[in-house]
Amino acid sequence: MTNPIDFIHRLQFSQLPTEVAHQARRCLLDLVGVAASGRNTQLSRIAHDFAVDHLGAGRKGARLLFDGRKVSATGAAFAGATTIDSFDAHDGHALTKGHAGVAILPALLAVADAEALLDGGGLDGKALLTSLVLGYEIATRAGIALHASACDYHTSGAWNALGCAAVAARLLRLDPERTRHALGIAEYHGPRSQMMRCIDHPTMVKDGSGWGALAGVSAAYLAKDGFTGAPAITMEAPDQAAIWTDLGERWLILDQYFKPWPVCRWAQPAIEAASSLLSRHALTAPDIVRVEVETFHEAVRLGAQLPTSTEMAQYAIGFPLAAFIVRGRIGAGEIGADGLGDPAIRDMLQRIRLIEKAEFSRRFPAERLARLRLVLKSGQFVESEPVAARGDQVRPLSDADMRSKFNSATAALDKERSIRLGDDCLTLAGGGTMESLCNGLFASI
Repeated sequence: MTNPIDFIHRLQFSQLPTEVAHQARRCLLDLVGVAASGRNTQLSRIAHDFAVDHLGAGRKGARLLFDGRKVSATGAAFAGATTIDSFDAHDGHALTKGHAGVAILPALLAVADAEALLDGGGLDGKALLTSLVLGYEIATRAGIALHASACDYHTSGAWNALGCAAVAARLLRLDPERTRHALGIAEYHGPRSQMMRCIDHPTMVKDGSGWGALAGVSAAYLAKDGFTGAPAITMEAPDQAAIWTDLGERWLILDQYFKPWPVCRWAQPAIEAASSLLSRHALTAPDIVRVEVETFHEAVRLGAQLPTSTEMAQYAIGFPLAAFIVRGRIGAGEIGADGLGDPAIRDMLQRIRLIEKAEFSRRFPAERLARLRLVLKSGQFVESEPVAARGDQVRPLSDADMRSKFNSATAALDKERSIRLGDDCLTLAGGGTMESLCNGLFASI
């Protein structure tokens, strides 16, 4: 077993298998693209202005993503993670039922910028990718451990805070004792918010990752100054030891999934099934009288109500499914004002019925399944097999798929900037430079 604290401080780029480094670049590309889309949301605008007004730069400033204004490292981490979380298209992990990278990357960039490590200050592409990987490894294991030991289903911020603290501790060169305290502080102060409350009542609180990033970065800076914390039980409890035994040997970043669409992962199997049925049978929305969706309990909880906000549209199953059936796509337009006001989508939404399937519920979270039945005007029906969403290890998105998604996500940028930024992400530590990457990340949109 690799000791977690040794892993945090001693991991080197040369130790990363080729496929791990490549996956880190894919994660970077995806997160950056989602952040660019997220900057167009009201949620991101509120978070950025909040950081400027209430989490100011102080003695050390960090630039806000796709903005450029300077705030504190904690403010930049909070606003960056909130921005990515605002556009629900970022990567995730099945067993954690949540997301690591959404908080890890903003925390990493915020601390590195505040400590003048970017732009020639010592953090090159290899170091950034190494820190990103270790953040995923710590956070994902902490998430699995939390779900194995806690009585409620907590948001990602409850455990990705530990990954943020780990990355910040590495960048701040904390000694082992202070690193241990940082992890304990992050776990203690991480938001133990109940995820299903946001599923039942979708609002801007979302997955808690903004607060996870803020808690994790704060924890590292507090520990640096001598603040002490209780041990992180997700890492140190004997009952959780097995989760950490393969740290540095099995790379959980490879288990992350990527989303084809910017809505909750639980809704995506139904959309995948619709895509297949519509294509195979050459169907369009006017052909369909009723849509029956069999899926697992948590997905049914997303509901088929008419949304009145972007957050409600993303944390739903009925609305994005209706939008896909009507328009053949789901992007920023479909979950924004244009889609919310489309009468054809509203009409299709009224035809959707959600049915909990006990077998699918039993197989969650390792598998997220849906079966779709379309009842047609002709009186016939077509039905899918049980379907899982694309983007995981079984049905991965190709590099070309990832780049296409990135291009769409960065449509608000000028074309040259989008191309250069995508190239920098995919070639970092192999051609792309930190200076060029930072120029693309911190200039305003």
